[in-house]
Amino acid sequence: MEANSHLHFQNKSSNPDFFPYFCQKLIQVGSKNKLKRFNENDTFHNVFQPKREELVDVIYPLKGQWNQQFFKNNNPLVLELGCGKGEYTVGLAERYPNKNFIGIDIKGARFWRGAKTAIENDLPNVAFIRAQIELVEHLFASNEVDEIWITFPDPQIKYKRTKHRMTNDAFLQRYKNILNDTGVMHLKTDSEFMHGYTLGLLHGQGHDVQYANHDVYRQEGSPEEVTAIQTFYENQYLATQKAITYIRFKIN
Repeated sequence: MEANSHLHFQNKSSNPDFFPYFCQKLIQVGSKNKLKRFNENDTFHNVFQPKREELVDVIYPLKGQWNQQFFKNNNPLVLELGCGKGEYTVGLAERYPNKNFIGIDIKGARFWRGAKTAIENDLPNVAFIRAQIELVEHLFASNEVDEIWITFPDPQIKYKRTKHRMTNDAFLQRYKNILNDTGVMHLKTDSEFMHGYTLGLLHGQGHDVQYANHDVYRQEGSPEEVTAIQTFYENQYLATQKAITYIRFKIN
């Protein structure tokens, strides 16, 4: 049966019109899955999807009120920016139930998985926000955040993309405006460029680099929260022996 199916596919694939048709079908399936996830996100109590004007034109109701209004406690508030599928946000929440975690990403169809997992596993200390990272100051008040994680961001290597680099000076100032006095930043990345760029910027501007490691799985002393949680893509990097780097720092 499998051999016949394979032959059937080969016969179809020899048709020059088959490949565009096959790609179109894949796109249609992907679009349907995205739409399904967007609709399901609307039903999740732990997902917030404010429109841009709701953040920029008026004061967002939960700004400064996340712990009081949503989490209903005074535990430390931790963000993951550019959270993707939300694997790290959920992983941290599972390991640290006495902290509150919010993953933020502009692509809601991605963090759908993390939001759904948090609900399925009854994790009350997890939320997700669909928003652009540059609007983070409109989501959180001054001194509201205790920690910020940035995990495996796009390094934006081209010079003209510097303004989109999530550890450039403009972004660091945004983070500083919402972190409390003891607040810290975490950068975990497979990009040697991103690691080196950020480390150079931090030292050059006199920020407090508390810990830096250019290969967390081969060097001793890596913090538990850095090595204990591994995303799907991180496991792919590790399978190819690619070094994973980490920096913990405080913005002065």
